[in-house]
Amino acid sequence: MPYRRLPNTDASRIKALNTALEKGESLPPFKLSYSQQCLYKLQTFVPSYKQALRIQKQSFEQQVKKSNHYKEALQKARLYISHFIQVVNLAITRGELPPSTRKYYSLPADFSTVPSLKTEKEVIEIGKLLIKGETERISKGLTSITNPTIAVVKVWYEQFTDAYNYQKTLQNNNKLRLEKLVQLRSEANNLILMVWNEVEEHYKDLPEDMKREKASEYGLVYIFRKSENEKLRYMTTKHKDIG
Repeated sequence: MPYRRLPNTDASRIKALNTALEKGESLPPFKLSYSQQCLYKLQTFVPSYKQALRIQKQSFEQQVKKSNHYKEALQKARLYISHFIQVVNLAITRGELPPSTRKYYSLPADFSTVPSLKTEKEVIEIGKLLIKGETERISKGLTSITNPTIAVVKVWYEQFTDAYNYQKTLQNNNKLRLEKLVQLRSEANNLILMVWNEVEEHYKDLPEDMKREKASEYGLVYIFRKSENEKLRYMTTKHKDIG
């Protein structure tokens, strides 16, 4: 016997809900195969579910759209921070600056390489230390680092941190909307199950084939098992041969 398959995607849930709702709104109560209580729940739930899906989709698309700008800002900030530290290290190697210069940037005096900038957190922390340290050096009348200057580094650093904070906001918003969708999906599943159970109960006295045909008009989906499909194909072929 074919089994009933409940929807398991947002698209299939919406299709099932729409089909049941359209039936409910096109038929008078005495001809409807499910209760008025279910109809009321469909009328109130379906619009909110569709709206939540639409908002979450827009939120995700906005996050993806802004991700390219974010990645570019991160790459630029990482590049300028790295170049600034390399310039400092080269000046120290040439004897133009003392090794103690690195301490302004919270780097060990004997640290002659560029610290790790692999993560966003590292870029944010190192960039902050460079801006603070160079500002302090300049305030003491010391010669500022050039090519790049800290002013240029700061421009790219702030563009990155702005993009970073905005991206985090978009991610948090999308997360909240996904959590809301999880809840709505559960409600959708329960409502579909309620409607389908009532429809099948309404047609329970009909022959199986007719019951499934009538129930399918309300969006119910029936799946034939592999053995049943093979039997159906055999019967169809035999009927053609006889004919």
